[in-house]
Amino acid sequence: MKRLFLALFACIYAQAEEKKYADIVQGNSDVWGNARLENIDSYGNGFGPIFLQFQGHLQSSGFFAWLALGAVLGVIIAFIGHYAIIGPKHFDHHAGKPIYAFNKFERLYHLVAAVAWAILVPTGLIMMFGEEFGGGAFVRFCKNAHGLATIAFAIAVIPMLVTWFWRMLPRTYDIRWMMIVGGYLNKKKRTIPAGKFNAGQKAWFWVATLGGIVMIATGASMFFLDYDIPAMRSALGMSQIEILRASAIIHNFLGAVCAVFLLVHIYMAVFAISGAIHSMIDGHKPEEEVYVLHHYWYRELLDKGQIAKSQFEAKYPRL
Repeated sequence: MKRLFLALFACIYAQAEEKKYADIVQGNSDVWGNARLENIDSYGNGFGPIFLQFQGHLQSSGFFAWLALGAVLGVIIAFIGHYAIIGPKHFDHHAGKPIYAFNKFERLYHLVAAVAWAILVPTGLIMMFGEEFGGGAFVRFCKNAHGLATIAFAIAVIPMLVTWFWRMLPRTYDIRWMMIVGGYLNKKKRTIPAGKFNAGQKAWFWVATLGGIVMIATGASMFFLDYDIPAMRSALGMSQIEILRASAIIHNFLGAVCAVFLLVHIYMAVFAISGAIHSMIDGHKPEEEVYVLHHYWYRELLDKGQIAKSQFEAKYPRL
């Protein structure tokens, strides 16, 4: 009732001052002011129909939400099947000399990014299904946690991009890696065509960094909502509401892709390759793992005289 009286008072005051109600309660805004009424017609144009279709006609659990949830569940089921049928690969962590792979700086920003993504993905899904969770304090908490994790990732993404840029560029042998899926569909261990990072890790890197930067920008657009940057609207040739709709569509689509890649990355590091996660804890990889799974990096280090010839050359043929 109190809100009703406030609204009526605002209307009377606006009429007396010959100003529109929207100007009184919201100010001149490209989203909430006059444009709030003008934008109604645009639901049938531009990104409007796509936005309504994918977002679920004003419901939080629309197409994107079910796409993301379905992708996550599908990947988890596939991993359970892979673990049961193929099983993890084991490498001897005591034979040979461990090879130093990641310095403290690399491990630090990888940790920050990993923690950020571990928060971003579940909180993003919860916000997508905010209506099913009943909204309220829990969903608001997830929204705030999502924003804080974004800041953490934004801090880590630039040094990660700069440090690993050259190593993450595609190589011709990456095609061979993809053709055999890195050997992960075979129980037998054999030398794999890969450098310090394999094709799968490179794909996740570019999705996480470049895709992550796009998600930061689109997420900021939705978070701040009513920012006023005429130059951006002019450059894009879009109204403010269209920028917000495009931001939501891009952000949610990339979110589903990132959720899948993150799960793959976690599965590979924790389950598919036994002990692989330790390289991001102490910085070292076992000699056998480097020789088999990162064979071209082994050969690079050998040619540069940074390591001695591996004893595993007698066990596994060179590529």
